[in-house]
Amino acid sequence: MKVTILMSDTGGGHRSVATAVESALVTENPEISVELVDGLLDYAPFPFNRLPDWYPTIIARFIGLWRYGYWLSDDPLRARFVNLLIRPFFRSSVHRFVQQHKCDLLVSTHPMLVTSILDGLDVMRPPFVTVVTDLVTAHAWWFDKRADLTLVPTEAARVKALECGIAPELVQVVGLPVSESFSRTLKKKLAREKLGWDSTAFTVVLMTGAEGMEPLWSIANALRISNMSLQLVIVCGRNERILAELKNLDWPFDTHLYGFVDNMSVIIRGADAVITKAGPSTVIEVLNCGRPLLLCGAIPGQEDGNVNYVVENNLGWWTPYPQDILARLRLLHGKNTKGVDSVSGVIDKSLVTRSASTVASKIIGLLSKPV
Repeated sequence: MKVTILMSDTGGGHRSVATAVESALVTENPEISVELVDGLLDYAPFPFNRLPDWYPTIIARFIGLWRYGYWLSDDPLRARFVNLLIRPFFRSSVHRFVQQHKCDLLVSTHPMLVTSILDGLDVMRPPFVTVVTDLVTAHAWWFDKRADLTLVPTEAARVKALECGIAPELVQVVGLPVSESFSRTLKKKLAREKLGWDSTAFTVVLMTGAEGMEPLWSIANALRISNMSLQLVIVCGRNERILAELKNLDWPFDTHLYGFVDNMSVIIRGADAVITKAGPSTVIEVLNCGRPLLLCGAIPGQEDGNVNYVVENNLGWWTPYPQDILARLRLLHGKNTKGVDSVSGVIDKSLVTRSASTVASKIIGLLSKPV
């Protein structure tokens, strides 16, 4: 049996979710063959195939345009209209994809690879599963009633699916799949020993997404001149420029600087507090590790709901300005271990655990059904 998972590197943790599902599928059933395909980069026509490259620049420089475009298209009727407009451009690309990636089941983890793909499949198509990677404010493009199953991370996302016409029996809340490494138990002290950090200092992790798109510099500098007693860890993602600039600064406390890493679960486990933007996968990864979460930014539209989800469920704090971050860190630093652990307790109870395994089981269930 073969499963093809469609994704693309345009934020939202599409690749990390796809990778988590891939790993869970192979764990659940080693006989399943799984392949990941970047549907936009490898198959979409111009200019859609350039979105993975353009996305960081669009978010960094044209955020107002992004906000307006998101709002304008996030409606079932308007989304359907846009899909009708772009359908002719995708037809040959989807046909080429289908010919080159024959499989027993298709999974999409990207909103632009749902309707566009289903439009190009014939009546003898394999089962199609949509795995929504936006926590709360999922765009209407995610939802197509022709999908055999739509899996969403939260109840709010399920409500949006129903509003977009998905039948109740075809949409299920399963949480957001993340790597199994974020569910493993690892003591804070052991994590710090693995990383070569001071095992006793109050440790703050400041991190970006993979592309390094947040106002990381201003936050890092505010911490540098704050006179706080701490150990600072900064993960710059693929932003090599800011990594080089930070390395040239004098730091008054122990500071560990990283670029793109593949051991994020260990880094988060070693933290007393984590500062990051409200990307869905990052939020769930931090919460799975049970660490206090300070959100410093959100992409308009798709991540606004993530902030509300975290704040309203007492899972973390909205700290959009450096002074907000410093104030919250001082409060956390002043708490004893029991006080910080109480935050972790709230976090653990609120999560849907083993989401990747749940998604894998749902997919395997569809594979087992006769066509």
